[in-house]
Amino acid sequence: VWLKVRNDAQNHRLFDTVRCANKRIMSSSTAVEATTTDELTAFNINGFTLGANTDVNGTGFNYIGWQWKGGGTAVSNTSGTITSSVSANTTAGFSVVTYTGTGANGTIGHGLGAVPSMIIIKNRQATNSWVVYHVSTGNGNVLLLNSTNASTADALAWNNTTPTSTVFSVGTGANADTNQTAGGGQHVAYCLAPVSGFSAFGSCTGNGSTDGPFVYTGFRPRYVMIKNSTTGGAGYDWFAYDTSRDTYNSTTLDLNPNSAQVENTNTGDGIDVLSNGFKIRVSTAATNTNGNTIIYAAFAENPFKISRAR
Repeated sequence: VWLKVRNDAQNHRLFDTVRCANKRIMSSSTAVEATTTDELTAFNINGFTLGANTDVNGTGFNYIGWQWKGGGTAVSNTSGTITSSVSANTTAGFSVVTYTGTGANGTIGHGLGAVPSMIIIKNRQATNSWVVYHVSTGNGNVLLLNSTNASTADALAWNNTTPTSTVFSVGTGANADTNQTAGGGQHVAYCLAPVSGFSAFGSCTGNGSTDGPFVYTGFRPRYVMIKNSTTGGAGYDWFAYDTSRDTYNSTTLDLNPNSAQVENTNTGDGIDVLSNGFKIRVSTAATNTNGNTIIYAAFAENPFKISRAR
């Protein structure tokens, strides 16, 4: 469960069943995992329970909660050289993986039975960045979910090895935040594989126009996250859109996973959500620089391939 207060400048909060309900990490911060008693307090069969903390449940505040369903109680996975605990939903192409870093080249089982297109990793016990693998930037590069940086060459993070249907690879060294021993080395990885009609990961090339590139996903998206992977710096945020907050086009209410800032309510970074994909509708550099690569992750509103245009 990924929570964000929309009208207050507080960090994004992520919780999962493998780490337990009261364990919080924040995509917009390098802070270590914290134990809370008044934020997300329980996972239920039909939702989740919140405490009274104003960052998740305060009077007069508006919130968004994005959820991905794993595979229930985590099981030990020995497919890699580093043993992991995995809750995998192979139908949805999503798994939560925890493991202990070794500081040596290794592989880690993810339980998906399909090749992940996106992997997001945080060392829970050290003030390290959130390291992102994306299929469009490849195994020799990293993006940082908590940063506006562009994709950066890094031969260590993924050991220059593309994930397989059973494992992903991690390397060594001070910059390889995927496999450190710092603080005890307890890591969590969120692994995502494409599922036809439900999820899609890839990239498009910006054209600098309000008649921006169209991205075919094969479904009507419910949630879209994009990032300019070519250029970084101030304003080059990650942008997350959904059709719960914006019920008609253009979809302009974005939140930035790398930032605690409030929801952006202007029209400077919008997309159109279509029956078979999405289209970028702005010319701003952060989301549509001419010639730049824009990566994306998209999830369907209706996973049964009967979505309708709006």
